[in-house]
Amino acid sequence: MADPRGFLKVRERELPPNRPVEVRLRDWKDTHAHRTEGQPFLKEQAGRCMDCGIPFCHQGCPLGNLIPEWNDLVRQGQWADAIERLHATNNFPEFTGRVCPAPCESSCVLGINQPAVTIKNIEVSIIDEAFERGLVRPQVPQRLTGNTVAVVGSGPAGLAAAQQLTRAGHTVVVYERDDAIGGLLRYGIPDFKLEKGHIDRRLEQMTAEGTRFRPGVEIGTDITWDALRRRFDAVVLATGATVPRELAVQGRDLAGVHVAMDFLTPANKAAAGEPVEGAPSAEGKHVIVIGGGDTGSDCVGTSLRQGAASVTTLAIGKRPPHERPATQPWPTDPILFEVSTSHEEGGERRFLASTVELVGDDEGKVVALRVAETEYLPDGRRVPKAGTEQEIPADLVLVAMGFTGPETDSLVAQTGAETTSRGLVHRGEDYAASVPGVFVAGDAGRGQSLIVWAIAEGRATAAAVDAFLQGSTELPAPVGPRTVALRG
Repeated sequence: MADPRGFLKVRERELPPNRPVEVRLRDWKDTHAHRTEGQPFLKEQAGRCMDCGIPFCHQGCPLGNLIPEWNDLVRQGQWADAIERLHATNNFPEFTGRVCPAPCESSCVLGINQPAVTIKNIEVSIIDEAFERGLVRPQVPQRLTGNTVAVVGSGPAGLAAAQQLTRAGHTVVVYERDDAIGGLLRYGIPDFKLEKGHIDRRLEQMTAEGTRFRPGVEIGTDITWDALRRRFDAVVLATGATVPRELAVQGRDLAGVHVAMDFLTPANKAAAGEPVEGAPSAEGKHVIVIGGGDTGSDCVGTSLRQGAASVTTLAIGKRPPHERPATQPWPTDPILFEVSTSHEEGGERRFLASTVELVGDDEGKVVALRVAETEYLPDGRRVPKAGTEQEIPADLVLVAMGFTGPETDSLVAQTGAETTSRGLVHRGEDYAASVPGVFVAGDAGRGQSLIVWAIAEGRATAAAVDAFLQGSTELPAPVGPRTVALRG
């Protein structure tokens, strides 16, 4: 068991330092200086875990990670056992440990009166140490079932489903329309948050296990959905929620105004050394980022590395508080003011900023953005406050307002699959779509969400597919589509 006095011996929360801003802005490498076995402070931080009677961190994490167990194993230096416990619930801790917002830490019992345990950093340290020690090996199935499964989409939900189904003995083929496997992990998240080598080494493991990958194939165009259904015994739809939420203001069609992914995707390709022509660049420009979430933060960090003259982030809502408000008590996941590594690097952040209009020149290029103070109406609506308008110079405007749902046109046209009122692919409690043999995992059925939910749903969908193909399953199913985590 854990040291019962560990949290009293080490009361301070300590994280490894980030690389200096002036250094990391010169490259695309990870902003964090992760520490593992060589740093004794990691064991001390792991020792702060109380191994409490009711570990609320389990509930805070949709994956149900065995957090107290692997915390104590790190404290004792038992890395082989620690990665075994971590992999028992999470296929890809190298992803979650880097880009997950860590709702588990908001649920940490120690957080009642002390800073929470550094769960996320301990998690990523375990997987990094495991790879370094050669503890991550292929898990080749002992037998093949003879069943075939197609997974459409290679983001975290698709990859988790594929790995689980492959290990169950099914022949799995992952289709991805982009030229490389990884979905938004590959081309949506910049390298300074997730270096692509972490994806590649995991794909090597999955390939050795027997999973087959087919990049550059778009289902619905290159292969019809009906043809795919005839070719495979089951189909897992894990295409994500890739339809961007648009900005409905005058001037949206001006040159120099782009949705975030049209900026981030070519930037990621360029960082990987791929030739990119005609892509929007922030070099020497005044950049406005509309949207204060993770995608907006990624746009900030990317713009600064490209050499932007200035970067301004606009958020329509109020600035969140620094400390947990009384209306969001422990163990809910509170909405707090956060400073990402990109925001540390530069730029300005404005809250209560409503975009009124995009202003262009005679050539149809954006030159400014007209913004007003946000006013909250009694019915909860947020509108621009009259008389507060001002213009901000802008050469490049990036719309990072989130995503509304999956792209379903070809799926519906070719299969008649049902969708919900939100535009998501309709599914039942067993993740099955209205089309026989088709199952839905991740954001395509849930809506835009966290990477931990994507992996959890990929694992749960794999269990549902395995039961569909074999009548029963021994694969773990951590969550259901209507399970709600403890969040504010």
